Amino acid sequence: MKFQFKEFSIQQDKTAMKVGTDGVLLGAWASLKHQPDAILDIGAGTGIIALQMAQRSTAELIDAIELDDDAFEQCVDNFENSPWSDRLFCYHASFQEFVEEIDETYQSIVSNPPFFNQKNETRPSNARNTARFTDTLPFEDLLSGVKQLLTKDGVFSCILPEEYHQEFIDLAKTSNLFLNRVCFVKGNPTSPVKRCLMEFSFQQKELQTEHLIIELERHQYTKDYIALTKDFYLKM
Repeated sequence: MKFQFKEFSIQQDKTAMKVGTDGVLLGAWASLKHQPDAILDIGAGTGIIALQMAQRSTAELIDAIELDDDAFEQCVDNFENSPWSDRLFCYHASFQEFVEEIDETYQSIVSNPPFFNQKNETRPSNARNTARFTDTLPFEDLLSGVKQLLTKDGVFSCILPEEYHQEFIDLAKTSNLFLNRVCFVKGNPTSPVKRCLMEFSFQQKELQTEHLIIELERHQYTKDYIALTKDFYLKM
């Protein structure tokens, strides 16, 4: 079950949410131009995004939060077995609990958050769906927590399905978080936009809009996707 990257590996036999394109995209795309000293990953899963941020940055502190028992154990193991174990720490808590108890603030916050709304979807209760449905972390709770924990010059980056991105942007404004950068992701040239990578801050800036296509055809990756992910995937 191990997923091998260039500089680290991910064990994922215990967790319901396996390594996926969404997490790798966010971990590669999230801006580090402001050279954050402290980074927070909300809903860490296997720890993939936090590990990518550790590889890409010199941040002394990289914290992660994971609610699910098995995913938390897996994340801790992946952190401890990485080259950056001294900089990575995972908290076993809900984000809401974490926000109430933590005194730390972060220059960079990243999240691949749950997005399905329980009121609109039906599903069995299991760990995979807990990670995907917003009843454990509604967008409002996520954004109000980010507002509290993000430094005034900090950056919050996340990835969501395209159909949820405008709702999220509108909610972010109520927490004085403004969209500064967005990347619309398509699987191939003829498919609809599937995901939106978004970057927010407390500053209103001119919006930077980007577009990314992952494949030209099956397993034929575009130059842009290769350029974004080549530091991580073994075969890029």
